[in-house]
Amino acid sequence: MKICVISDTHAEDLGCLPNRILEALNEVDLIIHAGDYTSINLLDQLRDMGNFKGVHGNMDSKEIKDELPTKELLELEGFRIGITHPSEGGSPVGVEKRVETKLGEDLDLIIYGHTHKPVNKRIGALIYFNPGSAAGVFPARYRTYGLLKLEDEIEGQILKL
Repeated sequence: MKICVISDTHAEDLGCLPNRILEALNEVDLIIHAGDYTSINLLDQLRDMGNFKGVHGNMDSKEIKDELPTKELLELEGFRIGITHPSEGGSPVGVEKRVETKLGEDLDLIIYGHTHKPVNKRIGALIYFNPGSAAGVFPARYRTYGLLKLEDEIEGQILKL
């Protein structure tokens, strides 16, 4: 299974995203967004593309927050995956512990947003994956997205734009 992971898009609609992300969204089995869409139009367009999962972020409108949970737990290809947007703590310091506590499950992979800083690292048996910011806002050097491949193991890749 191939998954495109985006977060912190801060976009009005799909047309605001880079072409490379749009291409990736059309080539995967699942799209995951880890919060901060900032527009219900973008959420609706992502849902219309097919298989979609997502959580809301701190910058999202009440309309988006009413549509999406603060966390999502999935089982895909035998892997347990948690998704969240850890906005309640603010600082990126200690974010891995906060997301693990928030999801509170025995997971193989945690996908999160909010910091705009891409992360793909393993601590023990758990993989932490933050695709960075597809919009490249604050700071712009982190204009990235992620691809995950779930087969016998989880393979993650952060791609710069």
